[in-house]
Amino acid sequence: MGSKRQLQTAEVIKRHFGDVLLKEGSYIYGDAFVTVTQVKVTPDISEAKIYLSIYNVNDKEAVLSSVRRNLAHLKRNLSQRIRKHIRRVPDLSFYNDDTLDEMYHLNKVFDNLHAQKLMGEEE
Repeated sequence: MGSKRQLQTAEVIKRHFGDVLLKEGSYIYGDAFVTVTQVKVTPDISEAKIYLSIYNVNDKEAVLSSVRRNLAHLKRNLSQRIRKHIRRVPDLSFYNDDTLDEMYHLNKVFDNLHAQKLMGEEE
């Protein structure tokens, strides 16, 4: 857990970067649906790790790399939005958050096990 300032900065970045992706994202990565799930900020507020959930596309790594290629443009838009909240925008790095994908996979596995159990009880 971070300090109060870290948590506040992370929340400001999360909220405003989500808006930037909503506005600019379709120009960068097309029809993919990308959301910001989590932001972690270093104690000195110099770096921010942004975790993105990517849907509606098969190649998630391609979407992530196009976001990384457009880092300067995205950071400029973010800095215009948060300049009254934060003095200096931290360096941004992006990561794929596959938590929901894992959850869907586990639900599918449990559903299959439940169906097999029901089939075994009928026999």
